[in-house]
Amino acid sequence: MKAFLMEQDHDFDIQQELPSNAHALMQDLELPTLFNAMALGDEFLYDVAKKAVLSSVKNDVNTILYRQHILQDCLKNASIIREIYAIAVESIENERKNYWGMFSKYPATILHRSIEVLQMFVVMLKKLRQIADEQADQFESEGFQRFFSMLIQELSDEYFGIVQHHLKTLKFHDGMLISAELGPGHKGINYTLRKPHQLNQGWIKRIFAQKPPEYSFSIHPRDESGARALSELKDRGINLVANALARSAEHILSFFKMLRTELAFYIGCLNLYEQLAPMGESLCFPQPVAAKERKHAVQGLYDVCLALTMQQKIVGNTVNADNTNLVIITGANQGGKSTFLRSIGLAQLMMQCGMFTPAKSFCANLCDSLFTHYKREEDASMKSGKLDEELSRMSTIVNHLTPNALMLFNESFAATNEREGSEIGRQIVSALLEKHLKVFFVTHLYEFAHGFYIRNMKNALFLRAERYTDGTRTFQLVKGEPLSTSYGADLYQKIFRTAASPQTVS
Repeated sequence: MKAFLMEQDHDFDIQQELPSNAHALMQDLELPTLFNAMALGDEFLYDVAKKAVLSSVKNDVNTILYRQHILQDCLKNASIIREIYAIAVESIENERKNYWGMFSKYPATILHRSIEVLQMFVVMLKKLRQIADEQADQFESEGFQRFFSMLIQELSDEYFGIVQHHLKTLKFHDGMLISAELGPGHKGINYTLRKPHQLNQGWIKRIFAQKPPEYSFSIHPRDESGARALSELKDRGINLVANALARSAEHILSFFKMLRTELAFYIGCLNLYEQLAPMGESLCFPQPVAAKERKHAVQGLYDVCLALTMQQKIVGNTVNADNTNLVIITGANQGGKSTFLRSIGLAQLMMQCGMFTPAKSFCANLCDSLFTHYKREEDASMKSGKLDEELSRMSTIVNHLTPNALMLFNESFAATNEREGSEIGRQIVSALLEKHLKVFFVTHLYEFAHGFYIRNMKNALFLRAERYTDGTRTFQLVKGEPLSTSYGADLYQKIFRTAASPQTVS
């Protein structure tokens, strides 16, 4: 049995390796805030969310839309999804409680444990079948329709009847029928557990019916060696059956584990939705397009991690960057530039893993890799300067770039003087554009930004953090020519006027 709730034709790989730049993405985009909101303290949910989001650059449009439709069903039927998830979790935990005998070398112990586990699994599978019978009509997505159809077809009443019959038989209430052959040295070989005779007669006929001739022997209650030898014969006879039953239990366990893993992603999405919706934040299902196209039109896009941290509605941005490879963002300090850049990266990853995005509308082309190059603190070991460290990180990124990558720069190459930093940035960005990458660049380097602006590039967009004449920041971005000032004096006056003492210093 397969769930197929994350991928259309194979299981979701929870063991897959994360991208080489996963640590940088976690730090620069503040992804732990997003994962914590999805997990609500559950380590397993956190791990699944982390794997699903960071591996999302591998997904194609069909996979994204497949998950979106499933998530829409989850949002409409949240209580049912949580009930199915609880069944999967309970099944796994109950199997773990029955751990004794798991590593036993004795077939009889393995057989007994497998019977107990399978009987528990049958109860849980019946719960899933009941949900499928009662709730399948509430779901419209291809993924859930196929999932419930599988449960109804494979977990039929006939199937449960056969399983229960076999489990009852394997308890051997009427003893075991084992055959063997004599081998070299008159040692027993080819021990085989035989199917017991079907007794359709009534109990009176069975008592008085003529029995076939047989030979038997009894072991004295104090004959420990004889009892041990008989136990060994029994183990040889049931060895194959015990192993087969253990494999059956493992097969059903693997189904519940995969069901738990794939539903964990949607449970995380439900947890996130239930935190954002009360804030009045907009959420939409984005429109993904092929990686080779250049689409990036957003309306009301906001930083979901900032909203989760502040626990309030965040100012969003509306930007149309279709047919654009380069977006340069300049303007006033603390005007929302870095927040917008982070919202671009977060929304891209959320879209590509099949989630809703934090916006009123969102349409973007896929990227087959996502990289961030943010400014870092000074090297504490003093092995290199900030510029050397920035260039070293950039060199590492270049070694992993792909033709349709999305590159986010935040205050990069500002560790040196204006002219040198601008020239380094110009050469690097020009090379990236030649390779058809999409670049978002937040900068205070006026010479760098203005240099691209005067080239009048058709595939470039220039945004500026909005600031009123009185110094008020709206935290929104507007189209505009790069300015030679970041209005740091505004912040200086605001901070030090507020902090200034009313007393006169003599």
